Amino acid sequence: MRKVTIKDVAKEAGVSISTVSNALNNVDVLVPATKAHVLEVAERLNYIPNLNGKLLKAGESKMLGFFTTSVSGPYFYVLVEAMARHCEKLGYGLNIVVAKDKRVILSNILGQRLDGVIIFEELLIDEKDVSVMEEAQVKAVFLDRVLQNETMGSVIFDSYAAGYDAAKYLISLGHKKIAYISGVDTMYDSVQRREGYLAALNEHNLPFDESYILQGFFEEEGTYNAVKSFIKLHPEKLPDAFLAGNDVSAIGCIKALKSEGYQIPEDISVMGFDDINLAEYFSPPLTTVKNQIARQGILAVDHLVKLIQQKEKGMIQKLKGEIIVRRSSNLKVEQLVGR
Repeated sequence: MRKVTIKDVAKEAGVSISTVSNALNNVDVLVPATKAHVLEVAERLNYIPNLNGKLLKAGESKMLGFFTTSVSGPYFYVLVEAMARHCEKLGYGLNIVVAKDKRVILSNILGQRLDGVIIFEELLIDEKDVSVMEEAQVKAVFLDRVLQNETMGSVIFDSYAAGYDAAKYLISLGHKKIAYISGVDTMYDSVQRREGYLAALNEHNLPFDESYILQGFFEEEGTYNAVKSFIKLHPEKLPDAFLAGNDVSAIGCIKALKSEGYQIPEDISVMGFDDINLAEYFSPPLTTVKNQIARQGILAVDHLVKLIQQKEKGMIQKLKGEIIVRRSSNLKVEQLVGR
């Protein structure tokens, strides 16, 4: 079936194309009866305006882009869902680009097909690339680094403070041998959480053992294998507690410990980050640091739209974590005995 055009509406209504355009765009130059007649004809013919052409003339696409190297796992599900819903609320679409090729990412960012971009790409975009984007006046919000200039800002989770607070909480339970299960070494959250953990150990004069840094890659299977390997290689150095880089890793850690006959938290405490939906339903329910994932997505979209509309300049917004105590952590046995 041939698509109905604005010319068809004008012919059927017996008016000029400009009159149809004024009626559709609510331009206040027509008598009410003429406007009503044109709109009735347009509706009857099921005319759909060419929004792309209109937006291109206005110099905007009403599309935002989200760039990441992965959307797997509960974190990204919550983040993307929150961003997409908020974009729709503000009258924008969200184009999700999952890529590890810098050329693909930059060509999309600089291709002028998007009004602005939200970036979470594990440091694929370096300072030189940011300079190119800044020169091109790209409106951007980063979720994985602290950055602020005229057209770019950041909305980040304060992972350093979260790592520090989590380790301090485990220390308060009497744990002195605390292992950390790291994520991906190039990711902002992974590095910051580990640094916060180390700062807490240092503040409490607890010795740091290099073997207590395990690599779990923010994955259940990767963490499961890392913990099993640690137990096999260092059976005499089993920690009092494991602090996992995210909840998915904490789940992998608990499964590995259980497979070796350990009870959680009676033998070993385990703590995670993010407070994903599964955390409170896992056995045992996870002690974790709540990350305001949905709010981070909403704030990122809000800031980006205000950058696009030139209502704000780039700023840095940090979200604080909250320790959620559940049953996967407990006082160290010696502490319990002393009560």
